[in-house]
Amino acid sequence: MLKKILKMALVALALIFAGMQFVRPSRVNPPAKAGRGIEEQVRVTPAVETVLKRSCMDCHSNRTEWPWYSNVAPASWLVADHVNHGRRHLNFSDWARMEGVEAGSMLQAMCKEAQGGSMPMPSYTLVHRGAQLSEADVQTLCDWAGAESERLAAGAASEIRALRPDVVE
Repeated sequence: MLKKILKMALVALALIFAGMQFVRPSRVNPPAKAGRGIEEQVRVTPAVETVLKRSCMDCHSNRTEWPWYSNVAPASWLVADHVNHGRRHLNFSDWARMEGVEAGSMLQAMCKEAQGGSMPMPSYTLVHRGAQLSEADVQTLCDWAGAESERLAAGAASEIRALRPDVVE
C-alpha cells in the first residue's frame, strides 16, 4: 500500500513539474540604445569594465547571458525575477536616465553594496563562482566610484554656476 502511494505521489510530482514548464517568464534583452550605456556616460576603466561584466551585467544590463537553467521552471521564474528587479533598480544599459548627482549617488551605493557583500547576490555567486568579488575587485570598484562621483558632482556644480552665477556654493 505504501509503495502504491509513493508511486502515485512521484507521478503527481512529475506531472506538476512538467506542467510548470508551460508557465514561461519573458527572457528578453531589450535593444541597447546608443549613447545611453554607462560606458558612454562615465569613464569606465578596463579593470572596472572587467569586474562589471563578470559580476554585475547579467542582472543589471540589457546584455544578460541567460544560462541553461533559466529555461527550466521554477528556476526560470527566479532568474527572470532577479534580472527584472536588477534592471529596474540599476541598468547599466540605460545609465543616461540618471542625472549627474543621482548617478554619483548610485556609484557610491554600488561601492557600499559591494563592500557589504550583498552584491552580487549570494544566490548568484553560488552558481556563478567567478562572479564573486575579491577584496581587490571591491577596492577597484570603490576607488572608481569615488573618483567618478566626485567628477560628476564637480560637473553638476559647474553647470549650476553657468546657469545661475548668482548662486554661491
